[in-house]
Amino acid sequence: MALDGAMVSTRIMTVHRVALDVNKTQDELFSQCAGIARFSWNWALDRWKSQYSAHRADNALPKPNEAALRRELNAIKGTEYPWMLQAPKAVPQQAIKNLGAAFKGFFAGRARYPNFKAKDRCRESFRPDNGPGTFRIEGRRLKLPRIGWVRMREDLRFGPDREPALKSVTISREAGRWFAAIAVEINHSFTPRPDEEVLGVDLGVTDLATLSDGRKFAGPKSLGRNLKRLARLQRSHARKAKGGKNRARSRAKIAKLHARIRNIRQDGLHKLTTGLARKASAVVIEDLNVRGMMANRHLSRAISDMGFYEFRRQLSYKLERLGGALMVADRFYASSKICSACNTKAETLPLSVRSWTCANCGAQHDRDVNAAINLKNLAGSEDFAVRPVTACGAEGSGDGNDPVTKPAASKQELGSDQKRSSP
Repeated sequence: MALDGAMVSTRIMTVHRVALDVNKTQDELFSQCAGIARFSWNWALDRWKSQYSAHRADNALPKPNEAALRRELNAIKGTEYPWMLQAPKAVPQQAIKNLGAAFKGFFAGRARYPNFKAKDRCRESFRPDNGPGTFRIEGRRLKLPRIGWVRMREDLRFGPDREPALKSVTISREAGRWFAAIAVEINHSFTPRPDEEVLGVDLGVTDLATLSDGRKFAGPKSLGRNLKRLARLQRSHARKAKGGKNRARSRAKIAKLHARIRNIRQDGLHKLTTGLARKASAVVIEDLNVRGMMANRHLSRAISDMGFYEFRRQLSYKLERLGGALMVADRFYASSKICSACNTKAETLPLSVRSWTCANCGAQHDRDVNAAINLKNLAGSEDFAVRPVTACGAEGSGDGNDPVTKPAASKQELGSDQKRSSP
């Protein structure tokens, strides 16, 4: 535990995503590498299934594993797939490693069963490096194995004083532009706040976040503001002949608009979560059932436009980096119905009621501000024990013994309806 006012220093892993300026030759090579990565994933998944079926039939045969599949592909790619040799050797190897990680997530119950990838239904991406020392950065230039120097649109965000150690780089394409996600380990220092300030935050669709001090922050609502333009482009796209160049151009326009919508949303969330993490040492939010809320056809679009999960994810790791904590109250805690002045719970409070008067003490309440105050009070309450969540903001299913919060899992992903024993 650091003393008040004492600087805390540590090494953390982070990622800087940088846009690339590629020429025509590099663009074609990147596309080819993405195709090789996709082919390697599909080849390995097919072999995994066949080897698993063979093991089920004869237990003497080994179970499939990604290391064996990498060795198998290395042995045959020179003769059966010579076009693979034009890409860095790490591209197919890293794709198979990703498949192995996907199966680990599946068997652990954190992810769905891996599926085959199609060019028009998956993100084009590949990893050309084999770890530290296999690529390097000089100013605004990135040198990749076999590909050579590629220009970046900006310098690496972390200066020499933070001693960045390059770990990996992943190349991906979004809306016709190539990006490099550069993972680095850097020095991180912060001064813990001596006077802890706890904030309660109530999330909503009218205002993205309402704080316990009465402030309200409207979300960027980027989808709602671009909805008419998106609908117009989609109608135009539907009239294009399949397989034609006009349809491909139309698809590119739609992808570009979706990227703009996403970037606007991300920008707004980053600004808000950074401000909250710098102000408070602890933030209390509700464990919202976003999937259940999305089932309401009247609210689903507005909920998805706000980005509740991304808000929680960003706030969690930013608070952790500054020595703070994100606390999550149980989703069944009636934060809106409880009077923050006298703790009397209202019998009914429809969603359409945005302000109400306590029948016991006569206090006037703004629904969202009252909920945020109750969440703040919950952090210091003896009746309820909220606990910090992990950096990714995940929570597990729990054993049902804790009525307020559930134990944190290592990662939050969609579960699978398939049996864990499946290949």
